[in-house]
Amino acid sequence: MNLKEMDLQYVLHTYARNYVNFKYGKNATLFDEENKDYIDFTSGIGVVSVGHGNKRLADAICDQAKKIIHISNLYLIEPQALLAKRLVELSGYDMRLFFANSGAEANEGAIKIARKYGEVDDEIKRYKIITLKHSFHGRTITALKATGQEAMHTYFGPFPDGFVYAENLEQIPSLIDEKTVAVMIELIQGEGGVEPQDKVAVQELAKFLKQKDILLIVDEVQTGIYRTGELLASNLYEIEPDIITLAKGLGGGVPIGAVMTRLKDIFKPGDHGSTFGGNYLSTRAALEVVNMLEEYKASGKLDQKMIYFEEKLKEIAKGFGDIFVKEVGIGFMRGLRAKSSKLQSQIINKAFDKRVLILKAGRNTVRFLPPLTITKEEIDEGIERFKEALVELTS
Repeated sequence: MNLKEMDLQYVLHTYARNYVNFKYGKNATLFDEENKDYIDFTSGIGVVSVGHGNKRLADAICDQAKKIIHISNLYLIEPQALLAKRLVELSGYDMRLFFANSGAEANEGAIKIARKYGEVDDEIKRYKIITLKHSFHGRTITALKATGQEAMHTYFGPFPDGFVYAENLEQIPSLIDEKTVAVMIELIQGEGGVEPQDKVAVQELAKFLKQKDILLIVDEVQTGIYRTGELLASNLYEIEPDIITLAKGLGGGVPIGAVMTRLKDIFKPGDHGSTFGGNYLSTRAALEVVNMLEEYKASGKLDQKMIYFEEKLKEIAKGFGDIFVKEVGIGFMRGLRAKSSKLQSQIINKAFDKRVLILKAGRNTVRFLPPLTITKEEIDEGIERFKEALVELTS
């Protein structure tokens, strides 16, 4: 039995896989069992923020694994405290953190914070949370219901109630009633088509919600940890949310999620928890990732690469106007909007044939989430292969 047969027989079919067996990676380049190289413009769906095979991260993980991997949150965890302090300092927000294992868990934690905030004298007064259509907040039952895509809700009900979906930011005020406790948004909708929100509209909404004592939750699972060029997209949009969620790129590949909140004393012991969340291994890895990326940002190299990558994608959008409507996104969270879903699938498949890894997103968008440490040479090689794929597709 070969590896593909083994996967098909024993693993649940929740992903339509490409059956390539990667053996190792170097930064934004992966190598299969035949040693063929692939340019990775996906970074494991925005996770491998400091690239594949990063020695500094590997050394930190190895060093920690030799000492303590896990002890539980019943005891002090040194790298957890150091990571929380680092994230607060770099964000510029006066907050405390809770650590989980994923973005969905982080969003569940954010929802629980909001729901508890809505209680008065142990009685639930406000519980409704407004989210946006085309949003994506995770695969757990509550996070899935928070996701404003009806297609995602098939099969899995009944769901927890209390979620209301707005078409856009401008519609949100009209949906608020006496039971509304929070609004939850992505500043750039990833699964929803790499669609950035308008900065002025976000700022006006944040100001309005503060006046109404309604919490603003910003889901930064994909946009956070320098993906948009700043530590947080919230920094880029110049707002101060009440709650922020993180995951994906935070651990560089080691599973970790986090909830940041200005509501420092909202939980008491026993209100929330996680067996694995924030353990020694994940927080030591994340601390190394954050330190590396902060240094990289300070050097100016991150911004330079992001500008270079954006220029390359804009050239493609212009040069292949018969395929693409426009280029979208911010930083290293970018997309090319294809003219149809059929074209979108053909582009992704043809790119894979040329050994370039890219992603699908909503609104017929071809999504690019390269490692933040991608080199100019890797960008050039990946873009050249991608162009070859497009030429073949249109010839």
